[in-house]
Amino acid sequence: MAKAKAAPTSSGGGKAAKKKKWSKGKVKDKAQHAVTLDKTTYDRILKEAPTFRFISQSILIERLKINGSLARIAIRHLEKEGAIKRIVHHHGQLIYTRSTTSSD
Repeated sequence: MAKAKAAPTSSGGGKAAKKKKWSKGKVKDKAQHAVTLDKTTYDRILKEAPTFRFISQSILIERLKINGSLARIAIRHLEKEGAIKRIVHHHGQLIYTRSTTSSD
């Protein structure tokens, strides 16, 4: 019996031999952050945010999983209550720290 020939493969060089696969880069998953303020989220903001040593909009977004607009509103609310105090205000980047009773 004769052996069947295998299908020809392009093992030689050339354009069609093997295409370069370009990396598409790492794709970050779309974050599913809260866009409305419910009672549980509000309570978490009031309880946890004033205990952070460094408070900014991006910190609240990352740790509390809330939207950017909610983070800005929460920061304004906490500052008005006196729970946090402003360190730096540079254009849109506001940086706060927890308010200590000894320095007030």
